[in-house]
Amino acid sequence: MLSAHLPKRVQINDVAVRDGFQSEPAFVPTDEKIRLIDRLSQTGLAKIEVTSFVSPKAIPNLRDAAEVMQGITRVAGVTYVALVPNERGCERALAAAVDEINLVMSIGETHNLANMRMTCEQSLEQFRGVMRLLQGSAMRVNGTVATAFGCPFEGEQPIYRALWAAEQYLGMGMHSITLADTTGMAHPMQVEQTTRAFRDAFPAVPLTLHFHNTRGMGLANALAGAAAGATSFDASLGGIGGCPFAPGATGNICTEDLVHMFESSGVATGVELDGLLAVARDLPAIVGHDVPGQVMRSGKRTELSARPQA
Repeated sequence: MLSAHLPKRVQINDVAVRDGFQSEPAFVPTDEKIRLIDRLSQTGLAKIEVTSFVSPKAIPNLRDAAEVMQGITRVAGVTYVALVPNERGCERALAAAVDEINLVMSIGETHNLANMRMTCEQSLEQFRGVMRLLQGSAMRVNGTVATAFGCPFEGEQPIYRALWAAEQYLGMGMHSITLADTTGMAHPMQVEQTTRAFRDAFPAVPLTLHFHNTRGMGLANALAGAAAGATSFDASLGGIGGCPFAPGATGNICTEDLVHMFESSGVATGVELDGLLAVARDLPAIVGHDVPGQVMRSGKRTELSARPQA
């Protein structure tokens, strides 16, 4: 029985401003990003991935990373995260007083070469340099195992490969792990098995699951992960985002749809859904196009329509 295995509460992390905006065809102005983050900060989200300290040449849409971090109003209880690719990015994140950095490596070698332009061993060596730089710092570090459930070039990844990457990260001193379905290849049975294997191997390590809805299985995967012991989930406002190095990849699972699903299933999220939906409904005007989120259009399941006139 599903309800017997679901946690009473989960935490929701939004990645729209980093993962979503990095792929937008047009640059989202800095003040728009800051306003959006400030509004999201008031909704009860646990974490907000604010930006990425990558080279502006690599991702021009996030060239204002420092200005965004400096401009937001931080709310107690919200962790503000930045993706960092290397030691130079880490130095910039430290200067911006980011709460947590996120290091990412795809366990599919081909995808890592396409996405990071490095082999996995080269990525790990770079992470070791970042961790040395952070010695004595209070900065928290999350390690993301990208393509944990499948690589678009190599196919399904074995569970031991994801656990191997997590072991490498934790051995360097990283504090938490994200298993990411970067290109939307995961299915619920696989998510359940992988999550249980992770929990068995690393029972005390905070785990986040990150899904994309490329094949319409994103929310089902989140529910399967929760039933298997995961209590932290990434999602993106409006369902925007996607991997630029995977043919056909579409957006992340939608934050407000995920909150709606968990709350409807009796799992508390701590997120004020009406407030989140109000922010989501303003997103198309910010990015200049429609977004995939469904509850923002259809309304919550408890919002009934007027009866037809006889």
